[in-house]
Amino acid sequence: MKGLYENEMKLEFLSKSNNEAFARITVAAFAAQLDPTIEELADIKTAVSEAVTNSIIHGYENMEGKIKIIAKIFANTIEIEISDSGKGIENVEMARKPLYTSKPNLERSGMGFTIMESFMDEVHIESVIGLGTKITMKKVIEKQEEFENDKQLEIIGAE
Repeated sequence: MKGLYENEMKLEFLSKSNNEAFARITVAAFAAQLDPTIEELADIKTAVSEAVTNSIIHGYENMEGKIKIIAKIFANTIEIEISDSGKGIENVEMARKPLYTSKPNLERSGMGFTIMESFMDEVHIESVIGLGTKITMKKVIEKQEEFENDKQLEIIGAE
């Protein structure tokens, strides 16, 4: 039986910083089947990059662990779930605040969640101390023909 989604991808890799680019590019390649604009693709890549970097730096700190990504496509929407089995987030609401960082000594900007929330349509964070964190993000990809039709209507309406 087919689920609600039209396509799905699963990826698991070690929490090494050089795997961040791999994760970002892999999710972008999967999202490409929705025919996103360059800007939409850049938004997805940036959000994935932030989530993976958070898992590496904050979730696992100086330990090595696994990061899992599950991406699903529903109609014109991509849902990306990034999870780790790291230390978890003590206060999710505090972590969501712009400029908050639990690692000021590493010169972190504290903008990770803010960036994810500004580039994606939805961001949900679940975290349990000692068990890890799961971030679920959704992005609706505007269909190009709909966008072009809207532009044509604007042009017609402007005359």
